[in-house]
Amino acid sequence: MIRYILPLIALVLFFLEPVFGLFSPLQLDGEYYYIVPRFLLMFLIFVTVYYDAKRAMIYGLFFGLLYDVFFIDIIGLYSFLYPLMCLIAGYIVKSVHRNLFVATLLTLLLTALFEFILYLFFSVISLVSVPADIFLMSRLLPTMVANSLFLAMLGWAFKQVIVARLLERENSKSDVNKRRYI
Repeated sequence: MIRYILPLIALVLFFLEPVFGLFSPLQLDGEYYYIVPRFLLMFLIFVTVYYDAKRAMIYGLFFGLLYDVFFIDIIGLYSFLYPLMCLIAGYIVKSVHRNLFVATLLTLLLTALFEFILYLFFSVISLVSVPADIFLMSRLLPTMVANSLFLAMLGWAFKQVIVARLLERENSKSDVNKRRYI
C-alpha cells in the first residue's frame, strides 16, 4: 500500500497549492507581498534526492502538464520546468552528501531558480512588467520565506516517507530475487 504514497502525496500537494495561494497577496504597511506556494516542486526535489530522479521527472511531467492545463494558458511551461528542476537536483546530489540540510538548501535554491525563470519568461513575453527589484522584494522574498516555513515543518516528514518507500522497494526486489533461487 505504501507503493502509492508518493503519487498520493504529490496529488494532495497539487490541490493544496491553490488553497494556500488564496492567502496572497498580503498587505503590510501599504505594501503588497505575493506568496506563491511551491509545495509540489519541493516534494519533487525531495523525491529526486532521496528516491529516484527518473520517477521524480515523470511525476514532474505529469503534474506540470496538469498545472499547465488547469492554472495557466501556456501549455508546456510547467511540464518543462518541473522535470528540469528534478534533473538539475539529480545532477547536484550526485556530487554532494544526501542529508536533510543539503536537501533543504538545494530545494530552496531550486525553488528560487524556478520562480526567477518564470519571472524572466513572463517578462520576455510581456505578460509581466514588474522591475526586477520589485519582483525580488514583493514576490521572491515572501515566497521563499513562506516555502521555507513549509519545508521546515514537513521536510523531515517528506524524507521519512520517501525513505520508507525506498526501503519497501528494495525489500520487494530482494524478495523477488530470493524466490528465483528457491
